Amino acid sequence: MEMEVVEIKTAGVEPDVHELIRRRWSPRAFADRPVAPDVLRRVLAAARWAPSAYNEQPWRFIVARREDPEAFDRLLACLNEGNRRWAQRAPVLMLVLARRTFSHSGTPNPHAWYDTGQAVAYLTLQATALGLYVHQMAGILPDEARRRCAVPEDYDVVIALALGYLGDPAQLPEDLQARERSPRTRRPLTELAFEGRWGTPARFLMQEDGHAS
Repeated sequence: MEMEVVEIKTAGVEPDVHELIRRRWSPRAFADRPVAPDVLRRVLAAARWAPSAYNEQPWRFIVARREDPEAFDRLLACLNEGNRRWAQRAPVLMLVLARRTFSHSGTPNPHAWYDTGQAVAYLTLQATALGLYVHQMAGILPDEARRRCAVPEDYDVVIALALGYLGDPAQLPEDLQARERSPRTRRPLTELAFEGRWGTPARFLMQEDGHAS
């Protein structure tokens, strides 16, 4: 029986970007293959070591594996309908939370979401290094998540994650298959980085011929 080759979308051929970053992308098609507990632990351990203001580590993760149908269905119900269509096949779902206040003072932590985003980035790159893929979802139902998962009042429900091994796009609803196979694109660096002040072109982004890289 021939093994089907699943195409991996990389971030072009930019020579200065690390291979983990080039390989990272957000599929909707996941293989029917569980994520071993020790692998999941390593993914979460990477998030633990992300930097944060005052070393607060405001992030928390509520994790559900398909091996636990009750927990998995609970988290699945916290996603909007569009995400539930494909995320139901992922082997792992997570809710990502951020504590709004500092634990040492009780005062508001304006950096909580930023720091939580860094933790998710660490988790995602560690997952990529282990052959896993992460799809981050803003399409969630925060109030439903708070109710179903007993989220404390002092925590925001930030996003959800689907995590697993890459699957066959043919398993997706037809309207999602084209999106799964479409090229990855990003804005040019000259739209994202300025020099010294807003709108000033960054000279270090220019090639020798004077054109933007």
